[in-house]
Amino acid sequence: MDEHVRKPDWLKIRLGDTDRFAETRRIIGHELHTICTSGRCPNQAECWGRGTATFMILGDVCTRSCRFCNTKTGKPQPVDEQEPARLAASVKQMSVKHIVLTSVDRDDLPDLGVGHWVKVIRSLRQDNPGITMEVLIPDFQGKPELIQCIIDERPDVVSHNLETVKRLTPEVRSAARYDRSLEVLSRLAKGEMRTKSGLMLGLGETEDEILEAMDDLVAVG
Repeated sequence: MDEHVRKPDWLKIRLGDTDRFAETRRIIGHELHTICTSGRCPNQAECWGRGTATFMILGDVCTRSCRFCNTKTGKPQPVDEQEPARLAASVKQMSVKHIVLTSVDRDDLPDLGVGHWVKVIRSLRQDNPGITMEVLIPDFQGKPELIQCIIDERPDVVSHNLETVKRLTPEVRSAARYDRSLEVLSRLAKGEMRTKSGLMLGLGETEDEILEAMDDLVAVG
């Protein structure tokens, strides 16, 4: 019989049993969405236990259906115009100094949701002076004027994830385009924004493809 192998400590997930976790969950429960819950992130207890979370705006239903993502897909609800003020108040209550924002894709909206992004950023800054923020944005279909709206707000960091290598992009994120994501990052860099991007591993990519994707990211700034 094979010897039973226990999980290493770094793979074990701690349950959310701290006071800070409970307080964070209570505050976030005020009609707010997070990618932590929408994406069923296994690290939720760790982050919420530190009083941090990645807030997701524009609802919890996405117009795209990327195969790696657990966020619901379908026809979203109308934009919640009270969300900017509600989010700003909740962040103030959490006493955080840095916030990470993301959103579902809203290809159903004329401006693809960028106008709401601007309102949220401004509301957060108005109610939380000195706060820093990272915004993880969709591709806004690569439209320069929409990307410029984000640049004009000057968030501290703008992220847009490449997610996977070029060969796998049509299968993994069929509504996106590898080259379009690179163009989004290029426009952000040209706007003198501090940029970030992310790649997932383990989807069938090769080492050479990973290195190629990293070279592509470096090339666009």
